[in-house]
Amino acid sequence: MKQGTAFLTVNEILDYTTTFIRAHQVWAAPIVFFLAFGESLAFLSLLLPATFILLGLGALIGETGIPFWPIWAAAAAGAFLGDWLSYWVGSHYQDRVGNFWPFSRHPQMLVRGHAFFDKWGMPGAFIGRFFGPLRAVVPLVAGICGMPQKYFQIANITSALIWAFGILAPGAFGIQWLSRWF
Repeated sequence: MKQGTAFLTVNEILDYTTTFIRAHQVWAAPIVFFLAFGESLAFLSLLLPATFILLGLGALIGETGIPFWPIWAAAAAGAFLGDWLSYWVGSHYQDRVGNFWPFSRHPQMLVRGHAFFDKWGMPGAFIGRFFGPLRAVVPLVAGICGMPQKYFQIANITSALIWAFGILAPGAFGIQWLSRWF
């Protein structure tokens, strides 16, 4: 941490996280679960630089030989549960969500989420996970709009499985592939 600052940079967080997991590999799955959960949760996702960290952890998996599939399962489960909770908050609190931070200060986030969801419907709940700014807002809006939970959860689980693979596999398998050539 830099002298005189109270916050860590993203690079410092990545360095601390990878150093910790390198020394304590048993914590890899719980940490990845938490990061994917936080990345998918409507309010926490704005404060947590999880995408960058998860990409770095994918590379750590490839470098250290940490088993890929348990970490992938943890990332998928965290992403699934984060979206599920965001959906529940939207469904439970409906229009009152606009009174909560950050939406009370940035109402255009919900407006963009509504427009995206209105245009795309169930496929929007699926593809919303792959667009950073909308990732955590789309499930919230799906709940507010009353999307049937069955359809939301189908989109949620399939997108979580693919997203978790897409965020971890390039580092995990790319490092192994590159090491064969160099």
